[in-house]
Amino acid sequence: MRVVLDTNVIISAVLFGGRPAAVLRSFDEPAQTLLLSNHILVEIESVLRRKSRWPEQFIGKVRADLIRVAEWVEPAISIAVCRDPDDDRILEAAVAGRADCIVSGDADLLSMKSFQQIPILTVSAFLELTER
Repeated sequence: MRVVLDTNVIISAVLFGGRPAAVLRSFDEPAQTLLLSNHILVEIESVLRRKSRWPEQFIGKVRADLIRVAEWVEPAISIAVCRDPDDDRILEAAVAGRADCIVSGDADLLSMKSFQQIPILTVSAFLELTER
């Protein structure tokens, strides 16, 4: 399964663990592919710097771990359908990477339910789907 994680899922996984961390760990399995774009990675690093007091060394390790498990995508199209332009970047990565789904905790994205036939799932819905 090819998946784009919204930055809020990754940040929650890194800062708090729990179910978002279980989602992130699922990409250690060969059947799961994390799709990552430069914009998503830059946003993750920026949020970690603002919301945590962790040293750059730790943030660099998070970056390296994500790059290690992810397939890099470079969106070729610009999407402008969301109130928050950062949400549009998530959609762009999903389209570019031919994602099977997007996993998010963002109410605006979740309210869309899907984009270009790509389902937008909560963490819980994704975990239920992958546990079957």
